[in-house]
Amino acid sequence: MPNVDFRPQIPACAPLPPSDNILVVGDEGLSSFAYDHLLVAKERHVEGCHTGHEAFARLDRGDIDLLILDLDLPDMHGSEIMKWMRQKEIPTAVIIFSRQPTVESAIGALRHGACEFIRQHDEPAEVVESVERALLRRRRERECALMVVRLEHSERLYRLLVEQSPDIIYTLDEKGCFLFVNGRVQFLLGHSQEELIGQHYSVIVHPDDVEHARFAFNERRIGDRASTNVEIRLQGKVPGVRHFENRTIVTVLSARGLYASQNELAEPHFIGTSGVARDISERKKSEEAISFQAFHDLLTGLPNRVLFKDRLTVALRQAKRQGRRLAVMFIDIDRFKLVNDTYGHHEGDELLKCFAKRARACLRSGDTLARQGGDEFTILLPDVHSGEDAGAIADKILGELKRPFTIAGQPLHATASIGIALFPDDGETPDALLGNADIAMYQIKGRGKNGYLQYQPEMRSGRSHRVTLERDLRLALSHGDQFEVYYQPLISMSRQQTIGVEALLRWHHPEHGLMSPDLFIPLAEDSGMIVELSNWVLNQALRQLSHWRGTGLSELRLALNISPREFSGSDLYERLMRGLQVHAVPADALDIEISEHLLTEDAERHIDIVKRLHHEGLRVSIDDFGTRYSSLNHLRRFPISSLKIDQSFIRDLNPHNSKSTAIVDAIFGIARSFGLRTLAEGVETDVQKQLLRGLMCDEMQGFLFSRPLSAAEFEEFLAAGAFPSTAH
Repeated sequence: MPNVDFRPQIPACAPLPPSDNILVVGDEGLSSFAYDHLLVAKERHVEGCHTGHEAFARLDRGDIDLLILDLDLPDMHGSEIMKWMRQKEIPTAVIIFSRQPTVESAIGALRHGACEFIRQHDEPAEVVESVERALLRRRRERECALMVVRLEHSERLYRLLVEQSPDIIYTLDEKGCFLFVNGRVQFLLGHSQEELIGQHYSVIVHPDDVEHARFAFNERRIGDRASTNVEIRLQGKVPGVRHFENRTIVTVLSARGLYASQNELAEPHFIGTSGVARDISERKKSEEAISFQAFHDLLTGLPNRVLFKDRLTVALRQAKRQGRRLAVMFIDIDRFKLVNDTYGHHEGDELLKCFAKRARACLRSGDTLARQGGDEFTILLPDVHSGEDAGAIADKILGELKRPFTIAGQPLHATASIGIALFPDDGETPDALLGNADIAMYQIKGRGKNGYLQYQPEMRSGRSHRVTLERDLRLALSHGDQFEVYYQPLISMSRQQTIGVEALLRWHHPEHGLMSPDLFIPLAEDSGMIVELSNWVLNQALRQLSHWRGTGLSELRLALNISPREFSGSDLYERLMRGLQVHAVPADALDIEISEHLLTEDAERHIDIVKRLHHEGLRVSIDDFGTRYSSLNHLRRFPISSLKIDQSFIRDLNPHNSKSTAIVDAIFGIARSFGLRTLAEGVETDVQKQLLRGLMCDEMQGFLFSRPLSAAEFEEFLAAGAFPSTAH
């Protein structure tokens, strides 16, 4: 679009003069006559000359309003001056002064273009009136000329505005055919102006909107009652001209009726319609995008909790009216936070998108899968007959998860916990069904994850207990006086000495009494309190170890469990080293116990952390070894100090069954081949002890030697002398 100044402007032309310029051409008698009668008027400038050639020179300047001309000049006839003025298109008014008072001379002067004719013997008042009339006529001619220029300028500006308008501007006749349409129509719809002139407006209207458009395109009303901002879809001629739902644009159309009359007295009659159609396709796209974002999850494209709840409300209304059942499923991806912490949020997002795609493929066309937020999803299953129908779909989803996902170029096995609630059995409102499905989901998480359960009323008390316990745990952490670290001795059979202790946390709950970690550590991990809790244990245990080493137990080691989520954090190394420094405990006195699955999940990152700890002198042990699948290659790459054999293998040891010792013997063989120490945990009988001794196991831990003890009880245990610790 050209750079045009659209401000209203008056075209450049000579302004109306403040005074009238009068030129008198004739002998001295005429000049004297004119001066005597005309100079008395204000705002007049009178000049005189005697010959035709002098008149040519003066008139050629173009600023004379009135010429008083004597026809009888010394060098020419006055008619020659008038002829010259016509050729030069000089618009000066002419009054002929004549000494011949005949009618023929007056008619001749008027035919030559004069506007007035005065005689030598006319009364001065008549002369003044003639001059006044001529000057008034000239002034009106100049005003009219200026108005014409202005109108021409306005018309050019109007045409420019219409043609450069971003809107389609049109005029229709009374039959709805185009009389005029601006060039914008070709850019928006592909029709040229010439093609549309004479065509009915319906050729550019989307077929589905023709009836709706009829009222606007045939608008007869004017003023405030006329059609304004009517949304209509217009259809393009050529595919590819514009792309909005194929080749359609969305416009808002405003129109008014046009009327005309034959004369001022006749009643105006309808002659057609004029209107403006503005393209709002981009705005509609934005509105649809905003609407989509308001009701959908941007990451997965699934409905969000707002849209899901709305659909659930509608489905419940239909189910109540038709006497049918429906199901709501609440899904949580197990250990998703660990994936985020291990691989980063980008890879976590990829897992969410892949899970959504697989889960959606398991559903019927009328079902709804939505993302509630984080790693939580919900499913609406309308028209089910029983919980078994919902269970079949849950089984299908769990089956899909058996195939590994590819995250960061590595295979990743993910599982999910699914809770199910049925209408009307488990609730009759959206909130009740969602809440009960959520409770059922947490129940399956508490039972080991990777499964589904349908809500049962007795689950609510367990959920309430969990919420209360979480609140109590936060309160206990803030006070710090309800926890106590217990210590279970680690025994060397060859030396018959206590070589170390494993730190085990206990919670003195004000209502439930002493609670073992199995009851609240999973809660601390799920609620994000595990790092704060671990810090408390680390500092308490190191402070106690520092005290014991100060009393002479200089070879006593401390074993400390590290949660997988805590191990995946970014500050584990710093926290451990800071604790050792604060309590002046050497690094080789601390044994960090990690879960076996850390060897397989994000192994490269975990290897780096373990190497840093090993470099500082800390010992790292694999806890509960043998309960998970881990590659020997991973075991070779990790700088591990020892393996702790899970108590489930120790419990199964039987002197009358050689197979019971085969697995334990194999683990010992692996440890020896890698140069690792071994420790058997959960030793409870002399038979188990003897079998382990026969398998060349030296270090043991279990109730056979001692249960977990408080710090004071552990000191008494050492003082009793059954398994003293070496003192220097």
